[in-house]
Amino acid sequence: MVFGTAISGIQAASKDMEVIGNNIANASTTGFKSSRAEFADVYSTGSYGGGRYATGSGVRLSRVQQSFGQGNFSFTNNSLDLGISGSGFFVLSDNGSPIYTRAGSFGVNNDGFIVNSFNQRLQGFTADDTGNISTISSDLSINSANINPKTTTRVTTGLNLFANSQEPAVAWTGGVSPVTDTYNNVTSSTVYDSLGNSHVLSMYFIRADAAAASGDPNASSPAGTKNQWYVAFQIDNQNVPANAGTLNSDNLFRVNFNADGTFVGTEDTSSTALPSNLIPLSMTLTNGANPLNFTIDLSNTTQFGSPFAVQSNVQDGYTTGRLDGLDIDETGLLFGRYTNGQSKAMGQVQLANFADPDGLQNLGDTNWAASSASGQALIGAPGTASLGLIQSGALEDSNVDLTSELVKLIGAQRNFQANAQTIRTADAVTQTIINIR
Repeated sequence: MVFGTAISGIQAASKDMEVIGNNIANASTTGFKSSRAEFADVYSTGSYGGGRYATGSGVRLSRVQQSFGQGNFSFTNNSLDLGISGSGFFVLSDNGSPIYTRAGSFGVNNDGFIVNSFNQRLQGFTADDTGNISTISSDLSINSANINPKTTTRVTTGLNLFANSQEPAVAWTGGVSPVTDTYNNVTSSTVYDSLGNSHVLSMYFIRADAAAASGDPNASSPAGTKNQWYVAFQIDNQNVPANAGTLNSDNLFRVNFNADGTFVGTEDTSSTALPSNLIPLSMTLTNGANPLNFTIDLSNTTQFGSPFAVQSNVQDGYTTGRLDGLDIDETGLLFGRYTNGQSKAMGQVQLANFADPDGLQNLGDTNWAASSASGQALIGAPGTASLGLIQSGALEDSNVDLTSELVKLIGAQRNFQANAQTIRTADAVTQTIINIR
């Protein structure tokens, strides 16, 4: 009886050292989760129980409990190195079979799929060609094709026109190199045609001449009020043909302000208000691209007593661009970053959680599989429900506390030695009894 009890103790201590040794060995393994051996005592019982005087029969291993506590992050320069801050597991496809891991070291294979070192594919929600995320779960992939150009359809400019500006001394004529005396201020923007070619849009602002409105023969600036400006446009140093109002043959549009300097609206030179205060421009090109057709929005413009200043200048077109990098935000959205300054969503990483993660089946290689004990995977986007957030450019370290494991190893060794001493003691007692006979 004593020998059996002691042997069970030695076996338990050996199992304990195996678990601790495995933790120590994987102290540097990305995404590894430590384990601990849990034991239960053993009692011999009869049909009516062991009774109050029953003695123990040793110890047995009840289970190996895994700890899914958070590990520290090690930051890298690879945007596809992913860590999970909080609960959840990455979902992988291993030849069609779903498996789960906390190890987020990923790359792109020859087919464009995001995979780990075992060529298991990362799962996520796919995106269509316009970057809209769907609810369809599939293998995440990187589309390395160039992004198509987009024609400019709208230019939005916000600026301040100096309220105390003087009217230009010379009448506006435009041309390849407009005379500086014909306008007060100029600002430029880049616009794009259907082929992705860039063109320079120049906006010339001219202070209206109140004296001209009263018939002053010496006035050279267009007639208007003190709260009125004119704007002329050129594309690639060519006057943009007028296309608003039958009398607008001089390529000018009016910009009107209130007495407090705030924007009122735009109109052509026939005093016809432009729809939605958008100035329409059109120009036929000779490079094979479709004609340029876009609108100018100056509704953020003011006329205050401070110097001329451009506060914003935004247009919605762009040239073609090649994939230059990847960005993944904390919700798992995967964006392609292109050389033309654009970005497009390519998918979203999904995470899985379980009713009882401790019930997951350990497959090795820091992978787990669902089991009846863990329950089915609950899949969603990072940051939703109980799922954690994604940390891009970082890997989750092993959660092994090396110092603690070394202390446990000493304790397991002493347990082994103590049980071995029990066997030696029992052997000595047995030998003594034999010698008595």
